[in-house]
Amino acid sequence: MSDTSLQSPSIQSDEYRVQKTVAGGAAVKLYVYRKRAAGRGAPVLFLVHGSSASGRNSFDLNVPGRDDYSLMNHFAALGYDVWTMDHEGYGRSDRTDSHSGIASGAEDLAAAMALVERETGQREVFMYGGSSGALRAALYAQLNPGRVRRLMVSALVYTGAGSPTLAKRREKVDEYRKNPRRKVDVDFVRSMFTRDKPGTSEMIAADALAAAELALGDTVPNGTYLDMCAHLPVIDPLQISCPVCIIRGEYDGIAAESDLLDFFGKLPSKDKQFVFVSGLAHAATLGINRHKFWHAMESFMRMPANRALAAA
Repeated sequence: MSDTSLQSPSIQSDEYRVQKTVAGGAAVKLYVYRKRAAGRGAPVLFLVHGSSASGRNSFDLNVPGRDDYSLMNHFAALGYDVWTMDHEGYGRSDRTDSHSGIASGAEDLAAAMALVERETGQREVFMYGGSSGALRAALYAQLNPGRVRRLMVSALVYTGAGSPTLAKRREKVDEYRKNPRRKVDVDFVRSMFTRDKPGTSEMIAADALAAAELALGDTVPNGTYLDMCAHLPVIDPLQISCPVCIIRGEYDGIAAESDLLDFFGKLPSKDKQFVFVSGLAHAATLGINRHKFWHAMESFMRMPANRALAAA
């Protein structure tokens, strides 16, 4: 169904449900969301959310009095067919007893990508993921060569070495193992915008995200936290064959520069970029300088394809 009440009449939104079968044969219904201005044939951009907020709220955030926070509207206006989803246990998707870790997230993406192909006729998409969403997206690309045209990631962790945020989280790793879900509240959501470098985000955006998320529930799965604290690495850069762009916010406390450069150096494709963006921290797509981040994404997607080398 479509909803045009909060957007330009030229941008259409659609909501879907897809089904994933989990161990034991149970069916999990997953929420998928789409925005587009162009007709069939527009390039597909799929956005993958992180550990603590759902896809629609992360990428199509309605901030009172502002019209410049929706990444989905921005890229839809540029001519992309923009998709996201809420992973198992998040937002508008079924809330289960699963920890909903990185591998589960890659399975969610596989279910959503079958829908994308059916609706658009396209098997290959641009894909972006942030934080644990970067791991979900990278694992999907690793396991499904030929389905991701270009991969963009931010706040990525590889081995986790040198990450002050992960060092702090590891103090609660036993709690993450015991409990499939954790509580979130307004203060926690605000901390996502301030923990690395206060002043890199407007708190009106943090409060808008908190209101949108808490309207759907006050818990989120623990699986991505557990994977990032106890199970790294969960992806193998040597097995990711598509072009990759790593984008790092200047003050991001989860993604150590040396860890990212180690990952970057192992990527087999020479069509790859490492982009630093000043004035941004962990909540990069919703930070004050988010438009610089969006520009880095657009530039990578619009880069011309290789031409065949001339014969020697």
